Amino acid sequence: MARRRPLAAVILAAGQGTRMKSERPKVAFEVCGWPMVRHVVEAVRGLRPERVVVVVGYGREMVERALAGIPGITFAVQKQQKGTADAVKAGLSGLKGFDGTVVVLSGDVPLVRTETLRTLVQRHHRGRSAASLLSVVLDDAGAYGRVLRDAKGNFVGVREAKDCSDEERAVREINSGLYAFDSDELRSALRAVRSNNAQGEYYVTDVPQILLRRGKRVLAVDCGTEDEVLGVNNLSELAEAGTRLRWRRLEELMAAGVEIQDPATTFVAMGSQIGRGTRILPCTVIEPDVVVGEDCEVGPFTHLRPGTVMKNRAEVGNFVETKKAVIGERTKAKHLTYLGDTEIGAGTNVGCGTITANYDGKNKHRTTIGNDVHIGSGTVLVAPVRVGDGATTGAGAVVTAGRDVAPGDVVVGVPARSLGKQKHAAVKATRKGGKR
Repeated sequence: MARRRPLAAVILAAGQGTRMKSERPKVAFEVCGWPMVRHVVEAVRGLRPERVVVVVGYGREMVERALAGIPGITFAVQKQQKGTADAVKAGLSGLKGFDGTVVVLSGDVPLVRTETLRTLVQRHHRGRSAASLLSVVLDDAGAYGRVLRDAKGNFVGVREAKDCSDEERAVREINSGLYAFDSDELRSALRAVRSNNAQGEYYVTDVPQILLRRGKRVLAVDCGTEDEVLGVNNLSELAEAGTRLRWRRLEELMAAGVEIQDPATTFVAMGSQIGRGTRILPCTVIEPDVVVGEDCEVGPFTHLRPGTVMKNRAEVGNFVETKKAVIGERTKAKHLTYLGDTEIGAGTNVGCGTITANYDGKNKHRTTIGNDVHIGSGTVLVAPVRVGDGATTGAGAVVTAGRDVAPGDVVVGVPARSLGKQKHAAVKATRKGGKR
């Protein structure tokens, strides 16, 4: 069995993206809950590379923030925007001493899949190629560069659309701009790239041609799909990429046993986890860093924000918003409720219109609600505050900061005052077995 060659990746993320009409760098725009460059990084990380170098330039700080906390990434700076070959050369500065295969791809192709990149690398190795480019066959090749092959099907070059003959323009196989290179061959070829073009820039697309002229083997690997080469250059293409990725995400969840009643109105971001048997009802938004357990119910019109954890069989419903909230097993919050910086135990019912008032104008504070608690409709819990196991708040109660509700106690009024634990048994008896 052949030894696996070391693998590294260079991701080009230095451009501004002027057609986005924004001061924000293009690759920092979000697609399905993640900055688009993160999608590319995660696809590459699926290959388990030894090193990943992200080339930054315009808006460097924003791009680095977008990738903060992701392990195994280093950054290289392209000081001037002098073309893609110059950007790759900057990226190689972060791969000093590396000998192996280098995958090169752009940070603005958020739909690229790990599986496709793996196929490209495997074919590159099997073919003992100096360079391999990912190609895709499109119904309409449009303005993409055409992949040219000889009568035996061997790759002979890439022709830009504007330079194609009528016969070449009819070719439907295009260059995606994603590559695998032998590291030494790449370094050598980059030294030969010239800027004798209308833009006066250095293009990585020249590298395969240079290697071919040197008698090296170059492959065009037709293994991609149309959406994987969908680069994002303007806000319309951003929306298109988001739609495609959202549907891909929902299809993956449904295949894993998550019931999504109306995919057309459901948004589930990358970086969220949803357990088998959970039902997601229409008009639901689930952001990154959300964990939903098994056999839960979410929606309709629910917004789960980062830091939310729903344990098994929990339910949240109409116009409920959560943020950094832990919702215990079998706990329900079904209507018009805000749960921010909150932890709720098991078997609790949160009544319609409940608010955990977590912000005092300067700082956020936590609310803790125990097991088997009954929160009456319209209750306001002013954090920091704790409601003990088995307690009850009356409708419209305002529990002020620091005035904790003791286990088993019943509180009512504004501000909330105790009716005593002796009332609690009767209250529990009247609702035992009733609908929560």
